[in-house]
Amino acid sequence: MIRYLIVGSGYRSEYFGRIARNYPGLFNAMFLCRSEEKARLVTEHTGIDATVELQEALVFKPDFVVVAVDREHVADVTEEWVLRGFPVVAETAVGSSMEKLHRLWELQKTRDAKIVCCEQYFRHPMMNEGISAVSGGLLGTPSYCYLSLVHDYHAASILRKVLGTYGEAYVIHGERKQSPIVETDSRYEAFYDGHIGQETRDIVHITYESGKTAVYDFASTEYRSYIRSRHITVRCERGEWNDRVLYYLNERNEPQKKLISDGIPEKYRILDSQALKDARRIWQPELQLDTLHDEYAIATILLDMKEYIAGGASPYPLEEALDDAVFWLSVQEAVKDPWKEIKVPGMPWNKK
Repeated sequence: MIRYLIVGSGYRSEYFGRIARNYPGLFNAMFLCRSEEKARLVTEHTGIDATVELQEALVFKPDFVVVAVDREHVADVTEEWVLRGFPVVAETAVGSSMEKLHRLWELQKTRDAKIVCCEQYFRHPMMNEGISAVSGGLLGTPSYCYLSLVHDYHAASILRKVLGTYGEAYVIHGERKQSPIVETDSRYEAFYDGHIGQETRDIVHITYESGKTAVYDFASTEYRSYIRSRHITVRCERGEWNDRVLYYLNERNEPQKKLISDGIPEKYRILDSQALKDARRIWQPELQLDTLHDEYAIATILLDMKEYIAGGASPYPLEEALDDAVFWLSVQEAVKDPWKEIKVPGMPWNKK
């Protein structure tokens, strides 16, 4: 049984509570909240016990602590729990400023801290199969990616994994545009009155030092809209990954097509649920990254923490999470001054 303490009480923190509820044979969790009201609400929403008392949380004796507070305070709260001697799974992004990112890196170096980022999108079943096809050489060597799928630091993670640009310096330039859109959905309800809102979209061009290139094109409406879709295209010399289809040449240079599935890797079949099985039976032409698969992907990280704490590999190394956050901060800088070139150097944590 894996025991973890969830520090936080917001929307994202409840994912970790629901995972413990849905897999009671694997996980046991407790919330630590700032107020009795927040504690009452997370227990009501997830069925997981909550406390406002630090001592009670410590008595729970978690194997690790999940830091799921607001983005501005993730690094600070992570540091608090590392200094208490706990491994930490930190929500994205791990830091909201360059100063905080460097501080986390020094913390890991000086205290040999176990800090893992809860970056889950590459663990979604469909994304895992597509990334594996590219990294396994089925399509040849990747040179370009168009990504309109996930935001900021999540996008940085996907781009690095499909292009193989670990630790590379890069140059970016881009812009932020607003346009009207009929709002159709939200976190809590769908809309049918046809009212118009604003869509804010960032379009950023990236050139890596290896010469590989990418386009990041994203608006948050893609997460919750019935009239916006999400896309990925990865181009290689022997093929292309386009959303749910792989196009490639076989060993006789004959053109082939393969549909990407949402199967569960053998290592994580212990997490397979009836809901996931039912989802696999539904034909979906689009590349879907829904909440059901989000929770599964996060659960794989929590499951991998047992091996990591025992001396195995990190589910998501801090160095990669720091790079993801640097990309996010650089994009925010780039779109403030449209098409100005921003140079992002290699970072100290990438030096061997």
